[in-house]
Amino acid sequence: MVSLALVGCASDGGGGIQSQKLATIKARGKLICGVDGKLPGFSFVGSDGQYTGLDADVCKATAAALFGDPSKVDYRDLNSSERFAALASGEVDLLSRNTTETLSRDAAGGNGLSFAPTTFYDGQGVMTPNASGVKALKDLAGKPICVESGTTTELNLADRMRELKAAYTPLKFQTGDQTYAAYLQGRCVAVTSDRSQLAAKRTSFPDPAGHTLLPEVLSKEPLTPATTNADPAWADAVRWTIYALMQAEELGITQANIDAKLAEAKANPNQADLRRFLGVEGEFGKQLGLPADFVVKAVKATGNYGEIFERNVGMGSKLKLERGSNRQWKEGGLIYSPPFR
Repeated sequence: MVSLALVGCASDGGGGIQSQKLATIKARGKLICGVDGKLPGFSFVGSDGQYTGLDADVCKATAAALFGDPSKVDYRDLNSSERFAALASGEVDLLSRNTTETLSRDAAGGNGLSFAPTTFYDGQGVMTPNASGVKALKDLAGKPICVESGTTTELNLADRMRELKAAYTPLKFQTGDQTYAAYLQGRCVAVTSDRSQLAAKRTSFPDPAGHTLLPEVLSKEPLTPATTNADPAWADAVRWTIYALMQAEELGITQANIDAKLAEAKANPNQADLRRFLGVEGEFGKQLGLPADFVVKAVKATGNYGEIFERNVGMGSKLKLERGSNRQWKEGGLIYSPPFR
């Protein structure tokens, strides 16, 4: 029975960790990452074929932690209906695609995902044309609303409108492209999705200033990268790589000063926490099946979490989103890494 239990297990080649997925990725020499690919600020492929955005940077940081090279990523553009099947089938190793963590998606009896740390705390919103005269959700009673099917937004919208006792007509579409095209064609009076997605999509409209997000927040939408729950060791490697980006910000370690911080750690044997975090001593990397300096490699590739946020969706980006709940916990936000010990 013991031998049967070990069938299908494989060492990743580092630290004796038994992980079929880690072994497969390392043998392949690149990470396959499922993304949206059409969402500015999160994952968007430019005319040069390069992917940018917060979700894309999670892929790059993970590839850097594995290989020391953030370019060793193959991106797969997935719509909301494709994403979970692609992950379950092994078509992608990691899903970093504005996906909300929920019980049914996490549970073994549901989608069977293993969620990493949340990388963007969001909420569902509704956007309308200024010319519609709609000022609040209740004003949409009796009107058509565009929504992408297969998403949490579909159920949330139904729940909120039910609470308001407001009948409405949901116009459902299979992809985001179809949903926003219908909205811009005037087929619906409003479109609903995560507030971050609405703000991102609005930047590509012919007249962005002609559209407004209603003040109501319909739900909690913790957008979270995911792997399958079939390989806990791989899930741990992803989880702690993302935590490393968050912890680096808390410690003031940036893309610009990471080399200086590493030199400081090597020169001072009394800085035990910093030395362990940066892989100068200890076995954090080995315990995860990653290189000892995986934190250094990840931060060098993308910067810390705060840098990733600011560059892609923050006030220094086209989206100009406030950090809000995505601030560090010491600043009243929800970004919090467990201890590296």
